[in-house]
Amino acid sequence: MRNAELARKTNETDIALKLDLDGRGESRITTGVGFLDHMLTLLSRHGRMDLELTCRGDTYVDDHHTVEDIGIALGQAFAQALGDKRGVRRYASLCLPMDEALILCAVDLSGRGGYYEDLAIPTEKIGAFDSQLVYEFMEAFAVNARLTLHLRKLAGRNSHHIAEGAFKALGRALREAVSLDQQFKDEIPSTKGML
Repeated sequence: MRNAELARKTNETDIALKLDLDGRGESRITTGVGFLDHMLTLLSRHGRMDLELTCRGDTYVDDHHTVEDIGIALGQAFAQALGDKRGVRRYASLCLPMDEALILCAVDLSGRGGYYEDLAIPTEKIGAFDSQLVYEFMEAFAVNARLTLHLRKLAGRNSHHIAEGAFKALGRALREAVSLDQQFKDEIPSTKGML
């Protein structure tokens, strides 16, 4: 099974999570940040990853520490669950429409973490959620999952749709990238012999 269980506790957050890459897309998520709960539920569902996640964070300050630390923890769990990446497809990309928004997402399970984006979310807030925290989550996740992640907004004017499209597209791309390629089931998809 490609799964991981992780706990991360700092002076700012206390996180516990379980991740199963070969799940059904079921989730139980309580972060204290309603919009993030919604986005992670979408990520889980579209990625067909089962995710249990709780976080107690210093949201009385703001949501930054909670969002970033969850990105770190989820990225670490993702890397742990993938192991040596033997047999995975490695690459995936797609354009995902979310009403008027159109989001391009591309991932490479490269072993080198990096986040490259041009999402241009037009408002500072999505409800009570700081729009800039989408960037903080994605960067923390990509770096700690040790994958290359590109997100581009090709169209869109509604901030909620842009963010939702990004999380759904990431889930779909991850689902394909981690899927097993039967032609290469005993191989690591790199000429270096490791990722």
